[in-house]
Amino acid sequence: MSVLPLVFTSGWASGINAYAVVLLLGVFGATGLSDDVPETLQRPEVLVTAGVLFLCEAVADKIPYVDSAWDSVHTLIRPAAGAWVGAVLAGQSGSLNDAVAGLVGGSTALASHAVKAGTRMAVNTSPEPLSNVIVSLAEDLGVAGLVTFAIFHPQAAAIIAAVLLVGGLVILIFLISRIRRFLRRRAQRREEKRLAGRSGSPPGW
Repeated sequence: MSVLPLVFTSGWASGINAYAVVLLLGVFGATGLSDDVPETLQRPEVLVTAGVLFLCEAVADKIPYVDSAWDSVHTLIRPAAGAWVGAVLAGQSGSLNDAVAGLVGGSTALASHAVKAGTRMAVNTSPEPLSNVIVSLAEDLGVAGLVTFAIFHPQAAAIIAAVLLVGGLVILIFLISRIRRFLRRRAQRREEKRLAGRSGSPPGW
């Protein structure tokens, strides 16, 4: 059986929370629940690192504006993680070329990351922080549920991931105006900080 559906689903999930994907797959492999998980993902140092970074993301992802800063930092990390996970899954299976799997995982992760980052910008235009927590918890549960489902039903999980990805991209188009509002606010805040720094400088500076 081709590993492509699992690669696609893990790529989608990596674009939202790459550390959760690595941690979940590693735990499934280490506990013997799945034979499709490479030993690379089961190594203790990989699991510990992924666990610590997942906890960091779980906190940062629920704080307004901090979540968008975290997303900016992970613009390269999440697609790279999706490509890496896809490649190692293909290497374990032998049914798909590593480079093809890396391309599928990385490109899917990049697309879902764009949806996540854009949605968070739109959410951050709201004055209350509760929406950030709700969206973050929904993303965490969605990633955990779909990756778990993909281990046992990879084809069905891939179809769900594809629907979520397309739906997310469509929603992102409708949120463009709110995203622009967020970017204007962020630029305004930076300008205010810059002017405040100038006003606090010693005379002659």
